[in-house]
Amino acid sequence: MSDGRLLGLVEAFLEQGVLDGLEEWTPEQGTPQGAVCSPLLSNIYLDPLDHLMAAQGLEMVRYADDFVVLCRSSQEAAAALAVVQHWTAEAGLTLHPTKTRLVNAQEDGFDFSGYRFAAGRRRPRAKSLKKFKDTVRAKTKRTAGHSLSQIIENLNPTLRGWFEYFKHSRRSTFAPLDGWIRRRLRNIVRKQHGRTGISRGYDNIKWPNAFFAEHGLSTAHEFGRTSSERALP
Repeated sequence: MSDGRLLGLVEAFLEQGVLDGLEEWTPEQGTPQGAVCSPLLSNIYLDPLDHLMAAQGLEMVRYADDFVVLCRSSQEAAAALAVVQHWTAEAGLTLHPTKTRLVNAQEDGFDFSGYRFAAGRRRPRAKSLKKFKDTVRAKTKRTAGHSLSQIIENLNPTLRGWFEYFKHSRRSTFAPLDGWIRRRLRNIVRKQHGRTGISRGYDNIKWPNAFFAEHGLSTAHEFGRTSSERALP
């Protein structure tokens, strides 16, 4: 038996309109990009692929419709790709033409779920790091007009969320980020004290790291302590 109400809800998800600027249109296939239902529908639709790959003895890591198959040789990788291509064709799906590729993780590396995997190491991919820094910059403008405590209170949720997610990156990722964030905060304090220009060496003595810790600043180092740097399979 099928649940008519549930199927109706899924159909409504798939047929919902998309508003792009002032233009509205209805997708003819697939799920709306970025829609809250997309990961759920991907998990439902790709569940048979999970079981197929497991039955083939292949190690697949999947998040929604993005996945990586871990193999120990180029021959095994080519065979795994053939299995995926056959299944997706039978299921009426299309693999991404540029993202679908065979990669030597030790030499070329690859991006997955916000991370960059290469040479047995993990770090935030360049796009993830840029987006994070852009968000921090927006919250730490010298012209913000708020107290340091207010700025840090507004900034901390972003820092905690990002650091918690990327805590599995190699340890060297974190110290430069902490230093960069504190330099931006020193620029704010410097301006609040009527001084012009950017933070200089003496500012590190006048407002040391402990000064920002006392104001409750969350740091990447706190999360990086639990980082695991085991080699990739």
